Amino acid sequence: MASGIRDKVVILGMGCSEFGERWDCASEDLMVEAFAEAVRDAGIDPGEIEAAWLGSALDDVNVGNSALPLATALRLGPISVTRVENMCATGTEALRAATYAVAAGACDIALALGVEKLKDTGYGGLPLRTKGLANDLWMPYGSAPGGFAQLAGAYSARHGISAPDLKRAMAHVSWKSHQNGALNAKAHLRKAVSMETILEAPMIADPLGLFDCCGVSDGAACAIVTTPDIARGLGKSDLVSVKAVQVTGSHGWESQYGEWDGSYVRNTRLSAARAYAEAGVHDPRQSLGLVEVHDCFSVTELVTMEDLGLSAEGRATFDILDGRYDRGGAVPCQTDGGLKCFGHPVGASGLRMAYEVYSQLLGRAGDRQLGDINLGLTHNLGGAPFNSVAAVSILGRLGD
Repeated sequence: MASGIRDKVVILGMGCSEFGERWDCASEDLMVEAFAEAVRDAGIDPGEIEAAWLGSALDDVNVGNSALPLATALRLGPISVTRVENMCATGTEALRAATYAVAAGACDIALALGVEKLKDTGYGGLPLRTKGLANDLWMPYGSAPGGFAQLAGAYSARHGISAPDLKRAMAHVSWKSHQNGALNAKAHLRKAVSMETILEAPMIADPLGLFDCCGVSDGAACAIVTTPDIARGLGKSDLVSVKAVQVTGSHGWESQYGEWDGSYVRNTRLSAARAYAEAGVHDPRQSLGLVEVHDCFSVTELVTMEDLGLSAEGRATFDILDGRYDRGGAVPCQTDGGLKCFGHPVGASGLRMAYEVYSQLLGRAGDRQLGDINLGLTHNLGGAPFNSVAAVSILGRLGD
């Protein structure tokens, strides 16, 4: 019977580029920026890396359809390089591949890198794929704001949440992200915004206003992973372990079987349950020291708090308003600004979340640093509540 990967793999080093409108950089420049930091952190020669995975979801023009740009940009040796794509969970998918390779004994040191160069498209949100089945799977609801506005409506209807309460909670989510992003030198948006500004912003798709929606960015993030024994042999003592990585994809249940009311994301719940079991987490509300979730829209973060079991059914609105997920709250969420403010270069986002958890666990988060924490969680949601893919990973100190 499979036993999972808990504590079989540790992160040797991580790196993250600055996110934003990086007009002066190509995708390869962003890869090098993130990789250089990771190699310094790991304290190894790049030639020691034995396999690499590149995550890129939408950057077909700049990156292409293979991982060869990764090999050439980083001057990797003649090793296996593979490109992976799984919608907005692409970065976590790259991390999962590298982690599984080390856990299986297929290689000793592996690289996962995610990159996206989206501002060059000239489009404010995710670039649209306009023809064929791929478009139907990617955005079956017409637009991202339109689809997630439906999630907001279904959630409020199911739980009897008034429109003013929901709007204030969503505004608090965005306010919190801007407060945290202002402390992050690598974030795309680094300006605090008042609640009044958020509440009075133009409507995009009712009830989602301008500040309820994240944009897209250019950026890259990466992780170098190995076994605990190899890390210790390299002189590493304070080790961050991969406790679990779980990914689930919809088989069409949400849109085809008539059982789903549209108020939650089933695949997030499934991935979370499997990740908790793999990591040995019995009470996430008490065990998790921070979470980084897929806040593509403020209502998505709100609903995700319940899907992850951090808020009781129908209570996330009020937990958010009570400050439970603020930086000084019981379970800090988006301490780096999240997708909303750190940015959302799709292929890099999952690894960027891991970078924040890793930095917090090692006490390297600067002005954003929390107190002593043992476990952190990352969550990606790809596609939409319809036809979604959800990824949950848990990182923590080795042995905890």
